[in-house]
Amino acid sequence: MEYMSQEGYDKLVAELRQLESVELPRVREAIAEARDKGDLSENFEYHAAKREQSRLLGRIRFKQRVLEHARVLDASLLRSGKVQLLSKVEMTNLANNAQMTYMLVNPHEANLREGKISIKSPIGEALLGKQTGDVVEVRVPVGMLKLRIDSISI
Repeated sequence: MEYMSQEGYDKLVAELRQLESVELPRVREAIAEARDKGDLSENFEYHAAKREQSRLLGRIRFKQRVLEHARVLDASLLRSGKVQLLSKVEMTNLANNAQMTYMLVNPHEANLREGKISIKSPIGEALLGKQTGDVVEVRVPVGMLKLRIDSISI
């Protein structure tokens, strides 16, 4: 079972609909056009379209499985005392006093540009269960980070 926000769930549903209603018919049309051109054994367009269809069907199945096991969390029922899924955490990097704010989300919703990091990322895992004022050491690819949690909100 995977917990996620309503926003993340809705986004996944929209992506799945796009794949099923727009992308898949486009690829099927490309296969039909390539098939009409004759000999399939040496038809590059046909083989490329079939590979694209296979890739697309894999993505559709994956998204269907994620949605099948997804549970939407009601953010109003969450408490803001400890870092948890859907927590917005303001913290300071103690090495350079840089301020950061991230929201901890399901891996399928993670988007660094939007300030959303996965609870399964090194920083996300280190923050889970911590409280305001706690100092967390995190091993990341560039070395060790020392982060102080300044505030937690939902």
